[in-house]
Amino acid sequence: MTVEKKMVYKAIVGATIWPGYGQVIYKGSLLWQNDKIVALGNQGEVELPQGTEYLNGAGLTVVPGLIDAHTHLGIQEEIYEYEGDDLNESGESAVTPEMRAIDGINPRDLAFKDALSGGVTTVMIAPGSANVIGGSICVLKTAGTNLERMVLDPEAGVKAAFGENPKRAYSELKKMPGSRMGIAALLRQALVDAQDYEKKKLKCEKEQEIHERDLGMELLTRLLRREIPLRAHAHRADDIGTAIRIGREFDLRLVLEHGTEADRMIPSLLEADIPVVLGPCFANRAKVEMERVDWRTAKDLVDAGVMIALTTDHSCTPIQYLSLCGAMAIRYGLSWRQALAAITINPARILGLENRIGSLAPGMDADFAIFDGDPFYYRAHCVGTFVNGQRVWTADSKKAKLLVWWAGDSQAGAVGDSSGENPTGGDLAGKDSTGEDPNGKDPNGGDRRREEGETDSGQAKSGEKLPWPRWLQSIRRN
Repeated sequence: MTVEKKMVYKAIVGATIWPGYGQVIYKGSLLWQNDKIVALGNQGEVELPQGTEYLNGAGLTVVPGLIDAHTHLGIQEEIYEYEGDDLNESGESAVTPEMRAIDGINPRDLAFKDALSGGVTTVMIAPGSANVIGGSICVLKTAGTNLERMVLDPEAGVKAAFGENPKRAYSELKKMPGSRMGIAALLRQALVDAQDYEKKKLKCEKEQEIHERDLGMELLTRLLRREIPLRAHAHRADDIGTAIRIGREFDLRLVLEHGTEADRMIPSLLEADIPVVLGPCFANRAKVEMERVDWRTAKDLVDAGVMIALTTDHSCTPIQYLSLCGAMAIRYGLSWRQALAAITINPARILGLENRIGSLAPGMDADFAIFDGDPFYYRAHCVGTFVNGQRVWTADSKKAKLLVWWAGDSQAGAVGDSSGENPTGGDLAGKDSTGEDPNGKDPNGGDRRREEGETDSGQAKSGEKLPWPRWLQSIRRN
């Protein structure tokens, strides 16, 4: 029996809308149906179908759902140490392509709620960097508890690590790699093994013989066929150079992760068309290879024509502060639009999902964040987050409580002032005076943000969750 999907129209009207391309829309309307955007434009230009439920967006700013293209949400859980740490399968071998990040993720990790509170709707989650090859990465929406429904791409790339982290992890165990030479050698050999595996497989298929499967080799053959990219963890310029060299030898698609000294490799990055997921720049110099961590690197790369995305590298920087990463990049030279692109459309392009997320346009996923001001202003808050057209986060603030659903015969997105009163006299659409479900539950199932000036309800600040020794350890392992 097939259940027909009810076609529900919803909208936010009268808001300032930054689509992620083109010009800002003042007093604009955004209309969506179920999980897809239908239309956006000036308030008088977007006609709302009969029965549309809408929010009064006066005084609010709507931006595409924020995207962090490099995190460890759910695989290195908040609060827990050993119990929730599934970041690295290290010790036995430094080459573990058969590992899958999605198998280590707890979707009930508190960090997912934190992400929604900051307007972050999509994340890439990767294994750590103790191993030369850590396994496959995945891309998820941040709302929900069922991974199968949250996932956008379960096998979106291969995590590889250069530099200090694999050296330190295996030198302590008296195993290879103990040097940068050893890291490069292990990666090359794994790729050569994958080439041989593919040849043997094709031969067996031709001769109709049984071919013994190897899950790690199967992942690496996808890499060799350029179906997925190598996500190369590298901070120092020489490590970046090694990643580029190996990528060229095997004709790989490459994405540079962290890129602390990427500004020293700009000509090589441009020649090979390699994007950089830059950060975490809020971190201190936790290890030698981060000596030159600097927000100004973002401007240097963008000015040269290198595509960048900004990352929190959660839990190095808490995920809910991704918008503040954009603010810091603006402080040190990026334009407002460049900073927005670095946490929306650019990471979407790097993830190969720009046809679904990263901007607001008809046909795109209805993922967006509503701020009570400029999202890069330090006193602005995310008051509402929508994923797949559903409100999954509402802040506990005065402005958020004005975000009530109205239903009526409004024409062309009519809207009142910022008082939240319904200008058309329509009825509240099955909500109480706070704009929430009548049972009063947070749509995300967790605590809401308290009034300005108070601490977050039920959520310890990051410094309390990750005291300095573990926070420092986190940077040295991610």
